[in-house]
Amino acid sequence: MDKKRLSKALAAAGIASRRACEELIFEGRVKVNGKVIKIPQTLVDWSLDQISVDESPVQKEESKVYYMLNKPAGYICSSARPGQKKIVLDLFAGRTERLFTIGRLDKETEGLLLVTNDGRFAHEVIHPSSNISKEYVVKTAQEITPEHLETLSQGARVDEKWIRPISVTKVRRGTFRICVKEGRKHEVRIIAERAQLKVLELRRVRIGSLILGTLPVGEYRNLTDREKELVLADFKKSSPRKKS
Repeated sequence: MDKKRLSKALAAAGIASRRACEELIFEGRVKVNGKVIKIPQTLVDWSLDQISVDESPVQKEESKVYYMLNKPAGYICSSARPGQKKIVLDLFAGRTERLFTIGRLDKETEGLLLVTNDGRFAHEVIHPSSNISKEYVVKTAQEITPEHLETLSQGARVDEKWIRPISVTKVRRGTFRICVKEGRKHEVRIIAERAQLKVLELRRVRIGSLILGTLPVGEYRNLTDREKELVLADFKKSSPRKKS
């Protein structure tokens, strides 16, 4: 028998990242052999157990896929559709894999977003210990002054924690680049707001050493093996990978 922890089995099947799968389990949305299971460490065997999420049967692990997307504004990073709103997975119509985004960009933020069905890969990218930096280009309504750059460099309080960017540089009159590692919700917008800058456009252009490049807005493509390594380059430098 090949038994795995329930959360790990769900992530491997492409339901969501391991952390998100744990939340599904805690919320009572996962059943094993018809019984609600709320313990992520429960051992399951695909050859013996029937697993469902929200009453929908879960199939065994599928081939892993990894996509780079240039996310347009107006799309929500969610696997479940809130009302009639557009979600990122709408851009992957026709794909049969159970895809999910790795981390999130808010609705109006554009740029580099990773989409996969590999829960382990997603876990490594978004885990707080990953040490993976993200770079954004921000277009504002005002000209960027030295005073703005100084305030931006100081960071801001986000979710009760003071967040300081790795670097901030002026690109041109009303545009700057900012590099962060925390990955907290709206952190770049909050840092800009503290500097009294009105954000007109926000675009993520880099994750780790992976650069968005010239991929058109709304388009996606497969990541190469080399590009997957680039995403985790910072993580590998700072923390040896653990064996599962």
